[in-house]
Amino acid sequence: MARDATTAGPARGATTADADGTGLRRLNLVVGLAHLAQAALMLALSNDLALPVVASFLRDDPVLVQEGVRPEALFDVPIGPVVALFLLLAALDHLLVAAPGIRSWYERGLDRGINVARWSEYSVSASLMVVLIALFVGIRDVAALLGLFGVNTSMILFGLLMEKHQAPGRADWSAFWFGCIAGVVPWAAVGWYVLGGGEVPGFVYAITLTQLALFSGFAVNQALQYRQVGRWASYRFGEAAYIVLSLVAKSLLAWLIYANVLRT
Repeated sequence: MARDATTAGPARGATTADADGTGLRRLNLVVGLAHLAQAALMLALSNDLALPVVASFLRDDPVLVQEGVRPEALFDVPIGPVVALFLLLAALDHLLVAAPGIRSWYERGLDRGINVARWSEYSVSASLMVVLIALFVGIRDVAALLGLFGVNTSMILFGLLMEKHQAPGRADWSAFWFGCIAGVVPWAAVGWYVLGGGEVPGFVYAITLTQLALFSGFAVNQALQYRQVGRWASYRFGEAAYIVLSLVAKSLLAWLIYANVLRT
């Protein structure tokens, strides 16, 4: 059943204890500061590792001339600053929604079963994470990386549409499933490179498996919210789960990368 989150009432399962938002505000502050501290550490401690992004431009008729398309380096992606960037985006999200003024807007959204700030942040930060993982498995073509960024962003925005237009317990699941389909694409590409016979370092396997599991956890969390399973009947419990999942996923990726390739 469709609903407009701008007019919907409080999410079913909200309790009086949930209503003041004190616990969530504290959690957002702690997690925001944790992300901020990690971003600062990445900038301060990382080496200058950068991975190249390439493009293949036509130089001759590819039908008549063998090797008519040749890859050329476009630019290098500085890994430490990009890791710091996705951590910083998360820090800004959590600290802003805990700030006076913005917090009231955030709380009103939670009462309606939607968090626009979360999906907006994920659309960029999670997509940067996917691009980093793709770079480490050997995907370096600029068009491929842009495509992976875009399809991951679309997955996130389908999650936002689910919250904006569907009510827990009586939802049309189309947006959810479309998001899942979009979300499979980056991992299919990454898996192809990991399992395709190349020489992939062990830490890249660890990154791929842990991030795939954690990214899947976000979809499971939303499904539990909309099925209203147990404590997920409270939207705010699901919100807390999103916050913890985000912290674990971003921190684990950051430190796996740092420990293996960014230490000075």
